[in-house]
Order: sequence, then structure tokens, then C-alpha cells
Amino acid sequence: MSVLLSEQAPKIYSVSELTKEIQQIIEGQFNTIWIEGEISNFRAPISGHYYMSLKDEYAQIRAVMFRGQNRSLAFVPKDGLKVIAKGRLGIYPPRGEYQLILEYIEPLGIGALALAFEQLKRKLAAQGIFDQSIKKPIPFLPQKVAVITSPTGAAIKDFLKVIRRRFANLEIIVVPVRVQGEGATEEIIKAIELVNSKLNVDIIVITRGGGSIEDLWAFNQEELAFAIRRSKIPIVSAVGHEIDITISDLAADLRAPTPSAAAEILVEEKEALIRRLSDIRERLVTGIKNIMIQRSLEINRFRNSIRDPIKVIQDRLLRIDELALRCIRAMNVAIDKKKDKIGSISKTLTMCSPINKINSIRQDIQFKKKTITAILTQRLNERSMYVKRLSNRLEDLGPISVLKRGYSITMRLPEEKILRNADESKKGDRIRIILAKGNLIGEVISQEKRNE
Repeated sequence: MSVLLSEQAPKIYSVSELTKEIQQIIEGQFNTIWIEGEISNFRAPISGHYYMSLKDEYAQIRAVMFRGQNRSLAFVPKDGLKVIAKGRLGIYPPRGEYQLILEYIEPLGIGALALAFEQLKRKLAAQGIFDQSIKKPIPFLPQKVAVITSPTGAAIKDFLKVIRRRFANLEIIVVPVRVQGEGATEEIIKAIELVNSKLNVDIIVITRGGGSIEDLWAFNQEELAFAIRRSKIPIVSAVGHEIDITISDLAADLRAPTPSAAAEILVEEKEALIRRLSDIRERLVTGIKNIMIQRSLEINRFRNSIRDPIKVIQDRLLRIDELALRCIRAMNVAIDKKKDKIGSISKTLTMCSPINKINSIRQDIQFKKKTITAILTQRLNERSMYVKRLSNRLEDLGPISVLKRGYSITMRLPEEKILRNADESKKGDRIRIILAKGNLIGEVISQEKRNE
């Protein structure tokens, strides 16, 4: 009896039903997780999403970070980078695969901003922005200085304190800007352009006090580096502590380790006054960040019971990317087949072309023409040699050849009878002697008979 007909028949799932239940279990259990691993197979298609795998020594898992989340990253992920990532575990039903939907990535052992700083520094260095050869010399004794900084910050106070103590007659123009937070970079760039166009100063100083990398991030922007290089007035950058290095420091014509040191450099003081600020602000920022992460984890726990419509949209986006890739592959295969068919037809037409046949016949005629010409030439040469041999033989047998060997022909005049013996002439007869070259006319004086 069939198991399916028994009273205790097992429940039969469709593939979709089973996948859906697995999806609910996994996504409900792993709604928000933190994971550590190494990035591999990273790619960023035209859709703007990031696709990658996270792996360790024994396993790997696929991951995706959608465009809305990766816009907030300060760096670009790359293969081989070890990271800590936050996200949720999801199932993609069309492929029956589970994957991580990432919301946040942080490099392991180095902050995201620090990695972004290194990436930007390498990019600008490759473009020659930091080359020493293009930097302008600092005036030996500037009389007028424009200081771009926050008017209420400690940096301007330290700077003015040193200037007043070391060189009271130096004219200082403070151009107030924000030195951290949103919009700070734009204000600094506008201040540089304002000083170049409106103020007649000898040098520009860009400065602020120390802080964490987040505090100094306004000075680590590509646009600020290009604005510093466009300045016609030399620029000194004195941002943060001596240990702090920013993009503006590298792009400036001169880097001062501190605002006070910048003042000392400008007034050519020999004494080095280095002031360092405490790292309380950095610790506070780190503490606040940890509190925010904890609060975020609590919020995510409350979201477990709510179906997030973003998940549906993200699944659809994955499906669109997959279908787009399939369409591209199918079109490429169809195009290649058509190209092969056209090439085959083209070869067939070329082989059957009347022009090719005419050319073949012409080549055959040319070959036969050359063959006939060669045969006729050979026959003519053979006949010419034969005629030449006959001519030479006739010449050898002719009288001229005999005459050339020293003989001669004697003829009696006027009848021109050839004399073969002495008895055929008598004394007083006129004779002609024919030689190989020329004739002799003479007269017989006497006869001599020769014994055989």
C-alpha cells in the first residue's frame, strides 16, 4: 500500500513553501548579526550595489550591500580586506541561497575613515598633488598673514599668542570658517578663494586644533587639496597635533606640526614650542559611538516582529540584477551565433563567386601561356644550337677556313681559272692569288716542279 494513501501521510512541501519557511526561520533568528571575515570576489555593477563574499579559513558566505547603505561608506571595499560587518541573514528564493544583507562595514584593525584617508592620499599622490617641485616658496618675512580658522577655537588663540610675543608688528587677518562638521570643507575652500581675490596678503595659514580623525575630516577632502594647489598665495597648513597628518598638510606648500609652530615658522623663531592637546575628545567620540551601536542593536531587536518592506525591495533588486545578467548573456550568445552563420554564408558565397572562377581561369591561362612560351623558347634554343653547329661545320669545311690556315688559291687571268699545278701556266701569265684576307695580283716568272 502506498505511503501517500495511508492515514499518516507526510506533509509534502512545494519548493517555494519549503524555501519560504526556511526563510522565515533564518531571517527571524539572524535578523541582525555582526560577522568578521575577509572580502573576496568583490564587484560593483552599474546598479551601484556591492556584491562580495566574506570568508575565513574554512568557509565563506555571499553578501550584498545595497546602494542606499554603501553611500555612507567613507572607503571602497576591496578583495583581501579583513572587515567587521553588520547585517542580517536573508534567503534569496529564486536561487535557494542564503546571504548576508549588509548595512555597515568597518575594516578590521583600522577605521573606515583611516582607510578612506589612505585611499585618497594614494590617489592624489599619483596625480602629483603632493610633489615638492610644484610647491611655492614661503616668504622669508611676511608682513601680512591671512589665517583661515575658527575665530573661537584654541588654534587661533595659540597662533596669536605666539605672534604677539614674537613679532607684534605682523598684521593678522582672521578669516572665520567652521573647522569641522558638515559644510566645513566648502567654507574653507571659499575662504581660500576670497583671500586670493580680495586680500593682499603674503601668506595664508589654514589651522585648527587637534582631535580625532572624525574631527579633522574636513581637512581630508579631495576638493580642498585642489583648492590649495590653485592658490596663487603660498599656504601653510597647521592642522591638529604634530602626529596628525591631513590631506591639507600634504597638499600645502608647507606643513606646520601645530598652530603655534606655524606662528614660529612665520616669524622665524628658533625656539620650538610644541603643544599637544589631550585625546579626551577622541575618547568621548569613541564612547558615544559605542553607545549608539548598543542602542542600534536594541532597536533592531524590536524590529524582529515587523516585516520590513525594504527586504522585499532588496530581493526584487537582486532579481533584476540577475535577469539583466541573463539577458546580456543570452544576447551575446545569439549575436555570436548570427556572426558565425553570416561568416559561413560569406565563405560559401566567396567560393561560388564568378569573379573567383574568372580569376582561377585567368591564372590557368597564365600558367599555360608561361608553359607554352617556355617550350617554344627551349625549342628555338635547340634549333639555334643545331643551326650554329651546322654553320660552324660549314665554316670549317669552307675555303675560307683553309685559307686561314695559310693556304691560298691561285687563278690565271683573265679567265680566272684556278691553277692546280704549275703546268697549267707559263712564264708571263698574269695571276691572282686569293689569301684569307685580301688578294695579290702577280706575273709568272718561272715554273718549278716539285716531286711527290
